[in-house]
Amino acid sequence: MFKKYFHILTLQKNNTLIISDNRNSSLAKKISIDLDVPYKNTELRVFADGESKIRLDNVAKKNCIIIHSTYPPTDQHLMQLFMIIHKCKEDGASDICVVNPYLAYARQDKVFVDGEIVTLHLIGRILASLGATKLVTIDSHSPGSLNYSFETVDLSAIPSLASYVKKNITLNNPIVISPDEGGIERAKKFAGVIGIDMLSLIKTRDRFTGDVSISLSEQQPLENRDAIVVDDMISTGNSIIKATEILKKNNIGNIYVISTHALLLNDAKEKLLKAGIKEIISTNSIPNEFAKVDLSSVISHYFSDH
Repeated sequence: MFKKYFHILTLQKNNTLIISDNRNSSLAKKISIDLDVPYKNTELRVFADGESKIRLDNVAKKNCIIIHSTYPPTDQHLMQLFMIIHKCKEDGASDICVVNPYLAYARQDKVFVDGEIVTLHLIGRILASLGATKLVTIDSHSPGSLNYSFETVDLSAIPSLASYVKKNITLNNPIVISPDEGGIERAKKFAGVIGIDMLSLIKTRDRFTGDVSISLSEQQPLENRDAIVVDDMISTGNSIIKATEILKKNNIGNIYVISTHALLLNDAKEKLLKAGIKEIISTNSIPNEFAKVDLSSVISHYFSDH
């Protein structure tokens, strides 16, 4: 029985490719090494008018695992992903699995104001029509909304981020902070790895203006305690800054911001550091100076187990 299973596993490895473009190649090559399957690069060219062009060798009858994050410019990176999937399908790939560490439009998961569309659902329909058979994401903003016609899997980088903090940062009587009630389970998971308690803030957002207000959900002694603010993503940083203001009013100690996806749009980095954030730590779902936790092991372990 073991020999039969090993033979099937070997055949799958020999028939599997890890595919990415140069932008995603660092992560993709690590996964390729971890899984011991070949890596194939997609040649990408972006013209002066913003149009993209790809070239990919024939992948007929191959199980294709496409590593492709869709951080800004999101529409351009989504279009490039669609082109790679289309090429795999046209070649006659046996299977097309998309690994999207940062999934664009994840926050557009419901109709907030009459007349809007649920763009996250639209992306699912496009992926299905192109031939994708599975989508793997990392800490998607709303994994419950990924109810597509094909299999979807949302992995978590929170244990890896927590392990990094536990190993590399000396903390004084720390407490984990969720910046809103929607992130409570995420913060609990993080706090559980380190073995400390957590507190949730209450965030309300104006549906039309986007303005955010934040308050404490309960009173806890915070004086001189180091705070670890855990969130799925940092975009403009405004919510984190408002959370910081509340924590400082309660005489908090050092504030660390932990996020799977550090978009840090416009001058978010400067604003956060100016607000008194001690350190920002994220994963390489979006390459930047704060990407200190590598996602390759999180992704590789999933495929090794499946």
